[in-house]
Amino acid sequence: MNTHECAKEVHRRLLEKYGDPSWRDNLPILDELISTILSQNTNDNNRDRAFINLKKTFNTWEDVRDADENGVVEAIRSAGLANQKGPRIQKLLRQITAERGSLELDFLKEKSTEDAMSWLMQFNGVGPKTASIVLLFSLEKPAFPVDTHIQRVTGRIGLRPAKMNNEQAHRYLGDLFPPETYKSVHLNIIQHGRKVCHPRHPECEVCVLQSLCDFYLKSHI
Repeated sequence: MNTHECAKEVHRRLLEKYGDPSWRDNLPILDELISTILSQNTNDNNRDRAFINLKKTFNTWEDVRDADENGVVEAIRSAGLANQKGPRIQKLLRQITAERGSLELDFLKEKSTEDAMSWLMQFNGVGPKTASIVLLFSLEKPAFPVDTHIQRVTGRIGLRPAKMNNEQAHRYLGDLFPPETYKSVHLNIIQHGRKVCHPRHPECEVCVLQSLCDFYLKSHI
């Protein structure tokens, strides 16, 4: 089985196991960008609490941009690394305003995937994963986000070269899966990484990808 066939089978088995995953309602572009920055190095619950509190504390993103730094840091405390994320978010908002004249990002809808990705990644704290999430879930553009779960699971299976870094994996894995499957593949691999393919003690015995997995074949046979 070649790599493309393996990717297709991974998608099929995870759909059979977890179903076609649902995503929360798409956020506006800037909301998704800020939410994803808050999600870095924390879990979804902490991210959501911080995002909701930030929106509750400040009426608009302009208010966040112009606020006292300590107020923003306190509002997002639950996301962790608030002393880094608060100033980073404010700097991002100020840079967007300086470049665009406002915080309206609808212009990205007219850009190509590559150009939109490049524009987003010019900002400190916006790497390929953050940019890809905004592209896929807010802009409906074909980008494949790779988080730590996806990096781990695809590496163990052998879908990507073992020494490929996270940034390279975005393009490589995006070429393996059809664009129309990106959302379900992304969400289902994450779910599989959380429930079965754990970092330290993967539950290989119950894994639906067992017969496809290089890690399992090398360590159990």
